[in-house]
Amino acid sequence: MELTAGNVWVMVSAALVLLMTPGLGLFYGGMTRAKAALNMIMMSFVSAGIVGVVWVLWGYSMSGGEGFLGVFGNPFASFGLSNIVGSDLIKAGFSGTFAMVTVALISGAIADRAKFTAWVIFVPLWITAVYCPLAFMVWGGGLMSHGGAVSAVFGQVIDFAGGTVVEISSGIAALVLALIIGKRHGFGKDASHRPHNVPFIMLGAGILWFGWFGFNAGAATTAEQAGLIWINTLAAPAAAMLSWLVTEKVRHGHPTSLGAASGAVAGLVAITPACANVSPVAAVALGLVAGFASAMFVELKYKFGFDDSLDVVGVHLGAGLVGTLALGFIALPVNGEGGGLFYGGGIQQLVAQTVAVLITLALSAFMTAVIGIALHKTIGFRVSHEDEVTGVDLTEHAETAYEFGGLGPSQFHPLRQHIHTMPSAQQSVQPEPETVSA
Repeated sequence: MELTAGNVWVMVSAALVLLMTPGLGLFYGGMTRAKAALNMIMMSFVSAGIVGVVWVLWGYSMSGGEGFLGVFGNPFASFGLSNIVGSDLIKAGFSGTFAMVTVALISGAIADRAKFTAWVIFVPLWITAVYCPLAFMVWGGGLMSHGGAVSAVFGQVIDFAGGTVVEISSGIAALVLALIIGKRHGFGKDASHRPHNVPFIMLGAGILWFGWFGFNAGAATTAEQAGLIWINTLAAPAAAMLSWLVTEKVRHGHPTSLGAASGAVAGLVAITPACANVSPVAAVALGLVAGFASAMFVELKYKFGFDDSLDVVGVHLGAGLVGTLALGFIALPVNGEGGGLFYGGGIQQLVAQTVAVLITLALSAFMTAVIGIALHKTIGFRVSHEDEVTGVDLTEHAETAYEFGGLGPSQFHPLRQHIHTMPSAQQSVQPEPETVSA
């Protein structure tokens, strides 16, 4: 079989999307306290490792092929990718990178306080019970795919790159886990709960934006579609960044680096489902709305008292809802037919998008609650108070992100003994570097 330009583009896009997961680790790692930075990065890295294995064994098989009630595919039909060959293997690899970054997104909501072992168990369970069914329903021939039962009744759902499958599913899962695990000690009161490394955040956001061109445009089938997706993936986050900064300036008096990075990511999230189905001008408008809306959504955690540590709910759930539902208004007509309300397409597209959102919210919230509560009630999902005060880098990994003296590389091996012989949690607190307030 000849290797085509299309094959090469999908492989390059898969590599771009794969880079997003360590990029996310940097983005999240910079937003945590110094004593939890490595743990945060590790949660992204280990997600890639676990999902890579799960996807080869049964994940890809569950996301397509012959389905069960339109909800998920047969996990044994292509177990181990044994009967997948040629360009279909490229497609399998590309789709696997999406699953990696999706579950990694959830980790930001439980930063500073989650047991690494519990997270390692959570990842394959969530991918199997939530991500794979949603991927099948939307992209693999299931309920919300073309010809599926939901689409037949309510109209064809539009989700080109993952507004429901990736963003809304991970955002609502993040909220559920944050509620199960509870708040960090000192949430809303302790000034140390602020980003310790803003340059890491900016670097991570840049990597995410870079990778997102593969995320959105990797599945393009024509040059015209690829061009539209590419420019929309440029325009929406640019507009959202500006919108977030203006919102910060008006509400708080200062535009921040964290706001710029978060705004760009919010715009990327919002354009994800709509990238192939809106005009560039509409993409700019969508970005402006998403930046403002996400900046406001982030503040809800203080109003309602849930500790979404790194604003996963505000950015990914908030902007995911905006982008997915906005298609009901701004989706372009196809061959002169359909489209959103602003193009005279009627309310049908908005109804289809709303139904897709509700199904995604219900499935992800319910299954995340089942998995999260089961883990929390058995092995425990949260570290002890002492370990949280000490820092999860040290207690979960026997490492520190920074060297301030006293625990240098030459003392690495006895570190575990050092942890357990500390006379009190207060003495075990490691000094943190000077931070830049976000």
